[in-house]
Amino acid sequence: MTDLFFYGTLRDPALLRCVLGRDIAMVPARLPGYRAVWAEGESFPMLIGDARARAKGVLARDLSAPDVARLDFYEGAFAYELRDLTVETASGPATAQVYFPHDAPWQPGADWDLEDWSETWGPLTLLAAGEVMRAYGRESAAELGQRFGIIRARAQSFIRAQARKRAATLSAPLTRADIRVDRLDRPYEKFFGIEEYQTVFRRFDGQWSDPGQRAVFRAFDAVTVLPYDPVRDLVMLIEQVRMGPYAHGDPQPWLLEPIAGIVDAGETYEQTAHREAREEAHIELSALHHIAGYYPSPGGVAQFLVSYLGLADLDQNGRRSGGLDHEGEDIRNLLVPYNTLMAMLDSGELANAPLILSVQWLARHRDRLRAQSA
Repeated sequence: MTDLFFYGTLRDPALLRCVLGRDIAMVPARLPGYRAVWAEGESFPMLIGDARARAKGVLARDLSAPDVARLDFYEGAFAYELRDLTVETASGPATAQVYFPHDAPWQPGADWDLEDWSETWGPLTLLAAGEVMRAYGRESAAELGQRFGIIRARAQSFIRAQARKRAATLSAPLTRADIRVDRLDRPYEKFFGIEEYQTVFRRFDGQWSDPGQRAVFRAFDAVTVLPYDPVRDLVMLIEQVRMGPYAHGDPQPWLLEPIAGIVDAGETYEQTAHREAREEAHIELSALHHIAGYYPSPGGVAQFLVSYLGLADLDQNGRRSGGLDHEGEDIRNLLVPYNTLMAMLDSGELANAPLILSVQWLARHRDRLRAQSA
């Protein structure tokens, strides 16, 4: 049996229950000579040496080998490892194992506080931990670490969706409470996920539907941005290979698109738009105009898109390729005159839904944007 000292997020009982799959007893404890601080720019803490400090935490006693294996799997995704140290408890000193960063690039930030973390990151972390632990026994901690950003982005998308409220001028007053899930299976869960639901739902006549099976493709919130130069009357499009059209049998799986990207955990939609413009097109956006937030294919795809038009100085001498090498991106950037763009829309060459939507929005607002830039 093993005793572990938790100074960070695993002090949260709900998170620890998710990782271990059961409740355990814990007693207050402190670790002398150390201080818990935020890992700079991250959502979790780390320990740093401080002779005058005593890191606050809890001591979990008599953990089994399977318990420790589950904890190692969860913490391994964050590049942590265990060390033996002495902690202080009300009944005296005790030897316990403590997780420390292993070859991690993080820098120490401000002092860490459990209540601050719970308010800011607690719900997201708990959702993400559920997906992490569902992979226990199927994947290694290193494999989980490679896609942990996607897991957190998916968790953030779910939390944002829970807080979203649309106008309801003509919409029926039906809510999530009018759907009953009798069974949920997840046959595939990696970069994307597949969820299979057995459900009944409230009909418009107030009666319950017959049981039915529905499959959902789980993704994450994403942003699209169409760069537009109102002075030169130019739009920037990007082009890259897309496996969706390829799998569908399309002989032309390279598509023209707006800039697009996943909303990382902790990012706003606007921050994502600016970041992706730098990564995919090497441009700075001077302003963003919100076009719409929408579900691109709500019948079977769990994803919310937010589209923008971004004003930019589209210099003819700018770079014509973009993307991140470590993500395997090969992106071509094209500057397109407005009149050419509209002809491409009419011809059907623009076969990407967010692009079509964004071009139509530009057509409605182009005169105003050009007048404001004059």
